[in-house]
Amino acid sequence: MEYDFRKIEQEWQKKWKENKVYKVSNQSDKPKYYVLDMFPYPSGAGLHVGHPLGYIASDIYSRYKRLKGFNVLHPMGFDSFGLPAEQYALETGQHPAVTTEKNIATFKSQLDKIGFCYDWDREVKTSEPGFYKWTQWLFLQLFNSYFCNTQKKARPISDLIKKYETKGTKNFTADQWNAFSKKEQEDILMNRRLAFSAFGEVNWCEALGTVLANDEVVNGVSERGGHPVEKRKMRQWFLRITSYADRLLEGLETVDFSESMKEMQRNWIGKSEGAEMDFEIKGAGKKLRVYTTRPDTIFGVDFMVVAPEHEIVSQITSAQQKPAIDDYLKYVKSRSERERLAEAKTITGCFTGAYAINPFDGREIPVWIAEYVLAGYGTGAIMAVPCGDQRDFSFAKHFNIPISNIIGSHYNGEEANPTKDAVLENSGFLNGLLMKDAIGIAINKIEELGIGKRKVNYRMRDAGFSRQRYWGEPFPIVWKDEVAIPLDEKELPLQLPHVDKYGPGPSGEGPLANLTDWVQPDNLPPASAGGRRETSTMPGYAGSSWYFLRYMDPHNDQTFCDRKASDYWNQVDLYIGGTEHAVGHLLYSRMWTKVMYDLGMIGFDEPYKKLLNQGMIQGSSRFLFKLIPKVEVKSGIENNFSSAQILASLTPFIYISKTLADQSLKDKMK
Repeated sequence: MEYDFRKIEQEWQKKWKENKVYKVSNQSDKPKYYVLDMFPYPSGAGLHVGHPLGYIASDIYSRYKRLKGFNVLHPMGFDSFGLPAEQYALETGQHPAVTTEKNIATFKSQLDKIGFCYDWDREVKTSEPGFYKWTQWLFLQLFNSYFCNTQKKARPISDLIKKYETKGTKNFTADQWNAFSKKEQEDILMNRRLAFSAFGEVNWCEALGTVLANDEVVNGVSERGGHPVEKRKMRQWFLRITSYADRLLEGLETVDFSESMKEMQRNWIGKSEGAEMDFEIKGAGKKLRVYTTRPDTIFGVDFMVVAPEHEIVSQITSAQQKPAIDDYLKYVKSRSERERLAEAKTITGCFTGAYAINPFDGREIPVWIAEYVLAGYGTGAIMAVPCGDQRDFSFAKHFNIPISNIIGSHYNGEEANPTKDAVLENSGFLNGLLMKDAIGIAINKIEELGIGKRKVNYRMRDAGFSRQRYWGEPFPIVWKDEVAIPLDEKELPLQLPHVDKYGPGPSGEGPLANLTDWVQPDNLPPASAGGRRETSTMPGYAGSSWYFLRYMDPHNDQTFCDRKASDYWNQVDLYIGGTEHAVGHLLYSRMWTKVMYDLGMIGFDEPYKKLLNQGMIQGSSRFLFKLIPKVEVKSGIENNFSSAQILASLTPFIYISKTLADQSLKDKMK
């Protein structure tokens, strides 16, 4: 008897939908379990084969937990704002609102045909005003908060203002604060806000007409489209994620992520301990500040390297070296940070003509610029010790810079030795000391002489949070007299205006800058009347940083998620997604969660208890069926093939998802 799958499955799927058999309640006596897939971008005509790879595993596990007596939340939605959706619309000559809705309908149809057990009543779309109202609201909470360095947590900016008004700080008295102009006060506060605006060096993609985050740039080109990316200074919005660096590191000890995933996050944060110290520049009246984790090697410094973007470069470059420096700066501008850091075998640099003075022995040290030093890490300058660092060694050999030996027989002249176990030689007051013992002594001496201080540093930088694109959440901000004025919460959502055509605005601004009536409307509140709305939009990761909470309470129009709902569902018990989100989405989501926890909005400070990476479909993938040549199955079986024909052409195999198998073996599905 032939199995009429088309009729039988459609009938049952219709019944499941009508009877809402997968509907989940927030009220249950059963223990809860929250299984979450990383939701897809609706930036294609349909699902690709990688989507079901993880979704099938999570669906099986959700059903298993249900059968074990759990109240299981297993929702699905769409990451529908952002660059992928907008680029797809541009490539197909349509409006993103149209393509997004069309693609979502296709995605849902395909997901339903597979038979997933989603509660579609909880569906979220980041591009819907009902959702992004709360993304804008959460942005305002970040804007109106600061990180208290004493309590190591977020607090309302109003608390900081009260402190300034009554006690002042080491930089100004209370009387001085109260005498400052509104703009002067706001400039000071902007330096403390968790969401802040500042001029910074950003990744500018001319072809896409927008700024990109570091994790959106791969080998000097945009991840989306492969377009060239260059560095440019622009006013942008940022999130002060660096303030949470230590807590993000500490939190990794409380979650069940793979060690490789944790290591990727640790490396991205890049915590190090050392010293910051100043070197006088001979005859320039300038000081060059460097950060080093190895102050014990101070007598082995043979040259200094400054980031090409460092402001001191133009101040210390000699007239003779200026043409060469200018040529080198043009070269570096075309290079991405990943290229500059990754291509260790490519040695480039240029001598500035300046010399720094070693504060301990008075030696004159040549100052170079080189692309492997980045302006955003440490002070943007390093002291190079060729006998102890391979990159410095290769640089010195390439440019014929003499190399000092401070580690005796541990240095063979053929390669650097980064040891901490050598006894120091040719090292002044550190002579005869074991290197690891000399580190603290050197730092104490630096502080004693008043030329530097002990310092903890991080590689991670504050996250760029604005895009010069159309398809994203408008910022609830009005600029007036160079002061950022937030909208009142009652004015949310600030809806994205519909336009038939959209293109870049003037001077690198976003497309919204072209909408004069929207940018400078007549109905602004008195406090911001005459001002100008922010014309950039939020990045794609804005909505995905908190979407897991909205699934808990998706129809609430009073708050982003009722505290009772978040207390019940709590953390996501199992999160499944790709490793490509290791240092972008996951870090941002973890930071937002910690801010919400600090401000008392939720009762937990890590969003995901357990993370499972489903991997990629490669040569080791398992196949359920093997199709005969020339039989192509797209979204469903084509009508010109009968089910009998197709089944006859298939060779069945016993199949189990490798992801689920690995998970099962690991924890016995407990």
